[in-house]
Amino acid sequence: MKQQLLNHWSEIKYLKDIVTNPMIEVGEYSYYSGYYDNHDFEDGCVRYLWGDETSRKLFNPIEDYGWHLDKLIIGNYVCIASDVIILMGGNHNHHPEWITVYPFVDQIETSYEPKGDTKIESDVWIGMNAMIMPGVKIGEGAIVAAGSVVVKDVPPYTIVGGNPANEIRKRFTDHEIEKLKEMRWFDWKREKIEQATSIFSSSSIDQLYDFYQREIKS
Repeated sequence: MKQQLLNHWSEIKYLKDIVTNPMIEVGEYSYYSGYYDNHDFEDGCVRYLWGDETSRKLFNPIEDYGWHLDKLIIGNYVCIASDVIILMGGNHNHHPEWITVYPFVDQIETSYEPKGDTKIESDVWIGMNAMIMPGVKIGEGAIVAAGSVVVKDVPPYTIVGGNPANEIRKRFTDHEIEKLKEMRWFDWKREKIEQATSIFSSSSIDQLYDFYQREIKS
């Protein structure tokens, strides 16, 4: 079923409320702000993903060939901007080592090669017009700059940019990143997160860590 398009640029839709494709897993409060691309999330942002109703009727690679299909796994509190493209595994039938990369129909069964699940971990921000290639893992708290092409895994709390995307800088010190990875604030109950919103909207990781030890860990 076609998802309702956004009415204005500042409107967002929580992905958990609109995703229907069984090959997409989405956490809490992750959103897609896709007003400018005039497409919905599944048909515009996510591409070449088997599992939608129409594709299953025309060609079901799981039932027909027993393929292991790649999934898109999105964590909590992920921010995805307009015109982002997440390229998935429905077209992995092109082999550069073969004489031709053309996917002849009678070779489809043997030519498919999974790339692995694409994982966007919690608290990631993906900027406008970025492209995420198949099988990539973007670590928690990472930022992908607008227009970037991500062809390899991105470490947690790292800013990457360019084509291909390379590390620009870490968001925090190594010690602070280890604290953030321990706390995993995006997995807390919503009421606890709301109690600490003023801390989240600051740079004081030590203050958040004190809150974590007092309110979460104890």
